[in-house]
Amino acid sequence: MIRNIWSLLTFRRVQKINGNYLLSLTVSILLALLVGALIMLASGHNPIDGYGAMLSGAVGSPRAIGDTLAKSATLCLTGLATAVAAQAGIFNIGGEGQLYFGAMASALLGSALTGVSAWIAVPLCLLAAMAAGGIWALIPAWLKVRMNVNEVITTIMLNSVAIYFCAFLSNGPLKTLERGIASGTAKIDENFVFSRVINLSNLTTSIFLSLAAAILVWYLMKRTSAGYEMKLTGENERFAYYMGIPTAELMLVGMVISGAICGLVGMFEVFGLHQRFIDSVSNEFYYDGMLVAMIMRYNPTGIILMSFFFGILKIGGTGMEQAGIPSQTILIVQSIIIFFMAAERGISESLRTRHAHSVAQRRTEGRDR
Repeated sequence: MIRNIWSLLTFRRVQKINGNYLLSLTVSILLALLVGALIMLASGHNPIDGYGAMLSGAVGSPRAIGDTLAKSATLCLTGLATAVAAQAGIFNIGGEGQLYFGAMASALLGSALTGVSAWIAVPLCLLAAMAAGGIWALIPAWLKVRMNVNEVITTIMLNSVAIYFCAFLSNGPLKTLERGIASGTAKIDENFVFSRVINLSNLTTSIFLSLAAAILVWYLMKRTSAGYEMKLTGENERFAYYMGIPTAELMLVGMVISGAICGLVGMFEVFGLHQRFIDSVSNEFYYDGMLVAMIMRYNPTGIILMSFFFGILKIGGTGMEQAGIPSQTILIVQSIIIFFMAAERGISESLRTRHAHSVAQRRTEGRDR
């Protein structure tokens, strides 16, 4: 996963999605699916049956649809969290740690507010999660803005700090006394838990809050002056600075918003599924969302759409396993898509250079005749 992220970090921070890029993306997806089909053939499986099992596992039943929508919502929010920071000219690779702190803060407050009205407690827990994620994101942002410390390094390091610190708390001083619970904090009040929209699936009413958050982020990035100033900062920080735009402040704000969104995702995991903080509250959710954001060049509309595609791949892998096809095939497909998109800029520029050279050569030969 980390290797895939590093391969995509060669992208410029903010680039436009044009027709050529969408064509390249479509071709990359088709080639990746073709490679996946060849792998299935080589291992003695029918590719049609394999991809059919993937679709069935992703959208073949109400439960599957619910799981796919839940996964898509997580990918969408984490992808948008990446995009907000990137648009402001700063990379946030520490979203996993921010997610953990948001989950921990909301779980502790949720258990402490037992007996309080859910209309009061849940919004307070939501704010606590966002504050915890935002504050943790502020640290590398401040180091970047004030001391020019590389944010990629600091956010990666702070990820480990947050994850291991939360694991220490949930297995040590904050571990629940309930029997049968190997690790985790005390359970939150049952009245605070998000109800399931589809039975037996992971889709809870948090999907509506996720939708609202996605719309707000889209509006910020596309329809506000602050979003436009962030975009200028991400495209050319020096130009934006000399235009009078407060680039340093925008970087800090963008990073805090990004961390707050990650904290929100952690809160949704606790209040929607686990009902307490556990060590496995996230399975590299942020890295998956980051890849979606990078592939779509931080375009919020593209992130929302691509999240559904990756959600189908992720959940559909379970259906492939049930058909006897290793789910690692889907991971290979994802990696190939990422590889092609990471190389797309270099390949496109090489093709354009060759085309221009051939045209110039033909014109030179025509004049010589």
